[in-house]
Amino acid sequence: MLANLNDVLIPAQKGKYAVGLFNTTDTDMLEAAIAAAEELRSPIIIGTAEVLLPYGELKLIAPSIIAAAKRATVPVVVHYDHGLTYERCVEALKLGFTSIMYDGSAKDNETNLAETRELVKLAHAYGATVEGEIGHVGEAATDDGAVSDMYTTPQEAIDFVEQTGVDALAIAIGTAHGAYKTKPCLDIERLKAIRSSLSTPLVLHGGSGLSDDDFRNTVREGIAKVNIFTDLCLAGIDGMKEGLEKELAYLEIRNLKVEKIKEAVKKKILLFGSDNKV
Repeated sequence: MLANLNDVLIPAQKGKYAVGLFNTTDTDMLEAAIAAAEELRSPIIIGTAEVLLPYGELKLIAPSIIAAAKRATVPVVVHYDHGLTYERCVEALKLGFTSIMYDGSAKDNETNLAETRELVKLAHAYGATVEGEIGHVGEAATDDGAVSDMYTTPQEAIDFVEQTGVDALAIAIGTAHGAYKTKPCLDIERLKAIRSSLSTPLVLHGGSGLSDDDFRNTVREGIAKVNIFTDLCLAGIDGMKEGLEKELAYLEIRNLKVEKIKEAVKKKILLFGSDNKV
């Protein structure tokens, strides 16, 4: 069943668990993610990101994602992740996405505020929700302390939510996108300070590669949504490698890939604590 971020993140925040966003660039990943959620009776967020469109064009993948979400027996948010341009965000809304994330974090603060605010107005008119981002995920992901000023501060978070009206907020506390080259150093105390200052659900980007304890700690201290993509890709690669080593037929390799991705999604759902919440 189709849902938006408010439908799944507000209960998650109250229940002290998190809901995973699993980006799905093709129907293999899509099938795996929804099957995992249905098996564990978990709400789920699926979709794609603007940087992933070269690998699965929006007009091609959107109808499949939305149709699968409608058929699902659990709440499914169809989310456009890291929208970088106004035009693409609008396209996602017109195609039926129930949520968008506008990422203006690389722009100056006033521009980020103004553009996010406009997209919030538009998305809400569609009945969709909006996630914004403040701080710089990735630039604050080393443990040398040199870029700690790139972390989100509680006052920045308060100001951003008040001035934009976003439904969820991605914050920078020491994670990075993609595979980690060094062990991330998460600022849990900063997360706690932001959580105590806001009622808006908080989002952790750059989840792939974190330890189980990292996830448990961030969810315990107030993260309600966690983004996962790289771990799904790695699981799919493992499935294809295994299939090739076993000299399986193409479709058998495909099914093995789907199964490996499904197991990766299930592991994260259990870790986030969103199982049996439907």
